[in-house]
Amino acid sequence: MPAAGGERPPQNYLVALGSNRRHARFGKPRNVIGAALCALGSHGLHVVSAAPVMISAPIGPSLRRYANTVAIVEARLDPPACLAALKAIEQDFGRRARGQRWSARVLDLDIVLWSGGTWHSRTLAIPHPAFRQRDFVVMPARQVARTWRDPLTGLTIGHLAARLTRRRPATR
Repeated sequence: MPAAGGERPPQNYLVALGSNRRHARFGKPRNVIGAALCALGSHGLHVVSAAPVMISAPIGPSLRRYANTVAIVEARLDPPACLAALKAIEQDFGRRARGQRWSARVLDLDIVLWSGGTWHSRTLAIPHPAFRQRDFVVMPARQVARTWRDPLTGLTIGHLAARLTRRRPATR
């Protein structure tokens, strides 16, 4: 429900950013990530903090390595409006709505967590269904949102990161 005066209270989102294709204007994927962080502000998303960019192996058919980071953003947008803003930024950077899943892309923006808890619709699931297994999301998130909790498991980002990095005994 909007606050008095019709304005929504600020919401915080943990947003994952990834790129593994050059951009004609911004160049390398690492630079694309930097430009995307700047572009968030022009769509009503204020960057509160961002983790350093890390390089990761691709998932799926792409052979190009990814530049990845996460950012905490504040916005007076509900989750569908936040997703629409992220999709508009992806389009501004040349991403097309349709294409092969997990293929090379100039920019990928995903809502990972939201200060409001969970959200489920046909087009959006918060928390992001696969984030817990993705070190390229959890490890940078540990740097900016260590104490944020996954509303489904109750675990903090710090706990999820520890689970991803703990040594496991060799199988026999």
